[in-house]
Order: sequence, then structure tokens, then C-alpha cells
Amino acid sequence: MNHPNLVAATEILLALGLPKAQINARSALTLLALANVGPANLFADVSCPLIGITPIMAWVLENYDVRYAPNTRETFRRQTMHQFMAAGLVLYNPDLPSRPVNSPAAVYQLAPETVDLLKSYGTPTWSSRLGAFLSVKGTLADRYARDRNLLRVPVVLESGQTLELSPGGHSELIRDVIEEFAPRFAPGSRLVYAGDTGDKMAFFDRVLLNVLGVQVDNHGKMPDVVLYYESRNWLLLVESVTSHGPMDAKRHQELTALFQSSSAGLVYVTAFPKRSIMAKYLADIAWETEVWVADSPSHLIHFNGQRFLGPYAAET
Repeated sequence: MNHPNLVAATEILLALGLPKAQINARSALTLLALANVGPANLFADVSCPLIGITPIMAWVLENYDVRYAPNTRETFRRQTMHQFMAAGLVLYNPDLPSRPVNSPAAVYQLAPETVDLLKSYGTPTWSSRLGAFLSVKGTLADRYARDRNLLRVPVVLESGQTLELSPGGHSELIRDVIEEFAPRFAPGSRLVYAGDTGDKMAFFDRVLLNVLGVQVDNHGKMPDVVLYYESRNWLLLVESVTSHGPMDAKRHQELTALFQSSSAGLVYVTAFPKRSIMAKYLADIAWETEVWVADSPSHLIHFNGQRFLGPYAAET
């Protein structure tokens, strides 16, 4: 569907600085529902009814003939409405602020400033009103960027250098691997590579990897962390289960091929944040690999083989 009002609502969200994840039909239709702008209405007709998530979905179906499954209510709430509230576009339970969070009776309403702004869309005053609105509210995209920078996960390397990874559980596990696993099981090891959800290569000592005989182009699917344990001439290839899952047989083969020219022995490790998560993946973990769990950092689990920790010679 490409109704002019839907196109206009999308343009408004872009102008308001909503992140890319909210520039979609769902969010545009939600804005139209909150403004009660049907197919025959103009933005000059904006009103601000009190409306809940389920009524919004019903309004969208009735007015724009777009059906969303009932189980997408949480997507509307978490992936659209939360961002609208954070941007100052929408009020939550303005009729009864004491209503419990996530109450089935929860309602939303356009803020008065948003109503005034939307009514000016398509008029000569739109640009000036938008500028005034943003000067007070700021753009949500900018606010998210600032918040994410404040929440970045610091990782201290043995050299004293500090990396700052994108916020989230994945980065926290990467930090634990570098700060907790490496000193215990590969003391004195050098960090060769660390991935990041926001920057694929947060750290990459490409020169060291080349010295060890491995050349990886930008399309190589690197493990989350690579450590060089120089005293034993081992490369530890560590996968965080929070990214691609555990070191299963397929991933083991992929990394073996990627690092086949290494002059250092290869050690394959899966890192889990806690044992309860590890339990879900036990059947997938490849033999002759190691498992480390961050909530029990002094222990290592070895999956079969002849030694507790170390590389295995390739079969001839």
C-alpha cells in the first residue's frame, strides 16, 4: 500500500529523527492512528484520541486495510510506541498516570506539541514549527546515539589499552573472555581480534595474524575473539554463544578452513554467559572443543579428546 497519508507519515518520522528501525509501515500507520488521520483526512484534521495498542491495530485494519496478527501487539509496544514516547511524541496513560505498567487498559495520546506540529504538515509553517519542536525535544536518533555511547562496554587489554564495545550482553561476554578467560587459561596471551556488534572489527592485529601465516580478507567470518598464546604457540578461537551460537561441527569446520595456514596450533572455545544457557546447546557443541562459562570463570569444560586444553593435529 502506498497511500499518500502513509507516505506523509513516513516522511514525518524521518524529519523527527526516528531511528531506521522505526521508519516502516507499522510505525507510520501507528502515527496515523494516534492522529486519527484516515484515508479521507488531511493532517489539518489531526485529533488526539486516547487509544491502546489493540484499538490501534483495529483502526489500521478498518481505515487502511492492513491486518496485523494479534501476537504482534508486543512489537507495536516495544518497537514503535516506546520510541514514540522517548521522542516526546506521545503521552502514556495521560488520563490515569497511576495505571500499572503494561496494564491491558493502557492508553496513549499524542502530546499537545505533536498535535500542533502535525497540523502544520504541508503548510508554509511546517519547517519553522519542526525546527522549534526539535530544538526542544531533540531527535530520538541523536538521543539514542548519546545513550549508547554512555552505555558502551569498556574492555581493558593486558597492554593497558581500553576498547569500548557496543552496549549489550554480547559485548559483556566478549569483555569477560578477554579479562577473565584469557588471564586464567592463556596467561600472557595477545589479543589478535575482537568483534563488536556495532563495529565488526573492534580490534584486529592483522600484522600478527599474518606473521602466524593467516591472511583473512574482510569477508572471512572470524570468531568473536582470537587470542595468541605465544608461550605455547596456540591460537585460541573463541565463539560467543550470544552471536552465532556455539562451536558446533559446522562452525568448527569453517574455522579450520579459515585458519588452515596457521603456524600456531588451533584451540576452539565456546563462551557462555551462564550454565543455564549452556544447557540449551549441549547437543550442538563439537567434540574436541572447550567450553568456558563466565559465571564460573575458573573452570573449563573439555569435550572429549586426549588433553584438557590444546590443539589437535589434523588427521592425515
